[in-house]
Amino acid sequence: MSPLEIVATVFGLLSVALTVRQNIWCWPTGLVQVVLYIFIFYQAKLYSDSILQVLYVVFQFYGWWHWLHGGRERTSAPVTRLRPQALSGWIVVGIIGSLLWGSVMARFTDAALPYPDAFVVVLSLVAQWLLTRKVLESWHFWIAVDVLAIGVYALKRLYLTSGLYAVFLVLAVLGLLAWKKELDRPCTRPA
Repeated sequence: MSPLEIVATVFGLLSVALTVRQNIWCWPTGLVQVVLYIFIFYQAKLYSDSILQVLYVVFQFYGWWHWLHGGRERTSAPVTRLRPQALSGWIVVGIIGSLLWGSVMARFTDAALPYPDAFVVVLSLVAQWLLTRKVLESWHFWIAVDVLAIGVYALKRLYLTSGLYAVFLVLAVLGLLAWKKELDRPCTRPA
């Protein structure tokens, strides 16, 4: 456990807690977290996770903008749901993408856990994209990611990060419940 991991963990907790509450400050606090984790995961030879954090930098800026201006007439975006066909499509993308990325990492790098890490990464990309769009089902993907990540990071002795993902798992369930409650409002619609 390094000082860098401690700081990244604190910003990660803050970011996800703010996300559950649909607070716009989730994006800048998340930006600090992902920049720090670029280095943490690279040092742990979790290259897929390190690359993921680089992509998250882009998502942080996009999500920040979309949450502020992505609604009707450039107002804040509402929580929405996926249609069943779209949800099935994202699940297929997650599985196939994970298998493909895992095979690339297994063949061309000395990645420590290429396939489990690939599933964490690809499902995280799906979850993060849906989260930036304020789609309820993003939380289902985050729950799957968190369960996988707890084990991957514990195996790599990133115990604080593994613990962070255990807290993320609880927050993802709370986020799912809070956003589902938001959908009870009559102004929400499928994405």
